[in-house]
Amino acid sequence: MTETILKPGTEWAALYARCRAAAPEAFGADRVHNRWGGRWRADGRPRTSHSPVDGAEIAGPPMLDAPTAARAVAAAAIEHRAWTRVPLEERRTRVRAAVRAWAAHRDTLALALVWEIGKPWRLACQDVDRAVSGVEWYLDGIDGMLDGRRALDGPVSNIASWNYPMSVLAHAMCVQALAGNGVIAKTPTDGGLVCLTLAVALAVREGLPFTLVGGGGRDLAPALVRSPEIGCVSFVGGRDTGGRVAADLADLDRPHILEQEGLNCWGVWEYDDWDTLSGQIRATFDYAKQRCTAYPRFVVQRSRFADFLQAYLAAAEQVRFGHPLAVADPADDPPGLDFGPLISAAKAKELNDRVAEAVAGGAVPLYRGSLDDALLLPGQNTDAYVAPVALLEPPRSSPLFHAEPFGPVDSIVPVDTEAELMAAMNASNGALVATLSCDDTDTAVRLAAGVRAFKVGVNRPRSRGDRDELFGGRGDSWRGAFVGGALLVHAVTRGPGHERPPGNFPHYTLRPEGWEGAVR
Repeated sequence: MTETILKPGTEWAALYARCRAAAPEAFGADRVHNRWGGRWRADGRPRTSHSPVDGAEIAGPPMLDAPTAARAVAAAAIEHRAWTRVPLEERRTRVRAAVRAWAAHRDTLALALVWEIGKPWRLACQDVDRAVSGVEWYLDGIDGMLDGRRALDGPVSNIASWNYPMSVLAHAMCVQALAGNGVIAKTPTDGGLVCLTLAVALAVREGLPFTLVGGGGRDLAPALVRSPEIGCVSFVGGRDTGGRVAADLADLDRPHILEQEGLNCWGVWEYDDWDTLSGQIRATFDYAKQRCTAYPRFVVQRSRFADFLQAYLAAAEQVRFGHPLAVADPADDPPGLDFGPLISAAKAKELNDRVAEAVAGGAVPLYRGSLDDALLLPGQNTDAYVAPVALLEPPRSSPLFHAEPFGPVDSIVPVDTEAELMAAMNASNGALVATLSCDDTDTAVRLAAGVRAFKVGVNRPRSRGDRDELFGGRGDSWRGAFVGGALLVHAVTRGPGHERPPGNFPHYTLRPEGWEGAVR
């Protein structure tokens, strides 16, 4: 096997130097700054962080204390009030300039995603490109979305997970500002700091009212969730943290968007197109299934199980994973991998422990990949890497039975009846997406009606979607307003009278008017 090297020019030190050159106000020689009160500040205690790619130390988030976060929120409220008076055309001009700056620095932003959260180069570039194209779509259509609407009474507070700093978080921040709001974002503590900081630095140069603060969720929650100045809370993350945010909001009549995890399932019933399914299974391994719309559970009709297993194993054997920047020749492009490391060594250990516990509890390993098959640098640290695993029927006591693993571990459950199919696909009481592979479309649509997911694909996967595609969740996977298309703008603006936005709220659940995209 040809020995690999780190692609020259992509080293962490080279990346950080590029960020300092692009935005020296945001990056110190040995730390990253917070941005609040209209300027960048070298405050907060930098947290020690390590790249999941090779375990080396990288820049960590500057952790603010609660009193400082409260001052930052108060300052953001002042910026918000000034921004609400800026005409739409000027807001549009500034936001357009910001995303053009993102496009100009696309490769630097993408390389930061590689080092900080382990994204393969292809997916890292895709994340930046989707952020740019998504905001451009809103720039072209914002006029009609704001008809009869006004900005919120205070800034939007964003608390988002680490896995999509650009196409989810930075994208939403631009749309929120375009709609007339000041914007606050908490830096994800597990990864994405440098990428998001550079994106924010480029945006505030164009005059966008962005506040960026680092800190622990529990420390900053009183300011970012409960402060009276906050106009809306937008959260993306797990159910445990989302539940705490929801509890903090319970006695506040405050707009909110809480996107939480669910176990997204892929059902196979009366189906025989195994070549197509095998290719689709391979694609589910993108980014090691570390995304909210990943498919880690397959529920399979027992009479089709042997054929399914053959298709699954063929897909799993084709999966490529490893170091995202390992090349055989300096001139080579970064490798075309399905995934790199998990977000951290701690997460990799947790997942390996859960697999071992599930097997000890009776799960049958159907497939176990090996780190020997990974594309790695000689002698590199591999603590954050996990090879693909498939388990047959994990025990109900295992977290792998009812929760999203956020790693390349699939669980497969055989069933005999339609009732068993529905019960297994709804194991987590609500999900964001689901899919049914079924040769008869009418049967698939009928079965889909019983799946508790916001979107259900027929013979194809569903995803978050872009631009005008709506997004939400059912059951415990989502609380608050649904988003996507005009709904993202409506969720962060005030409409006429006693408007009831589509979403999952404590006292009602409302689907979008004319929503027919749940099954497709």
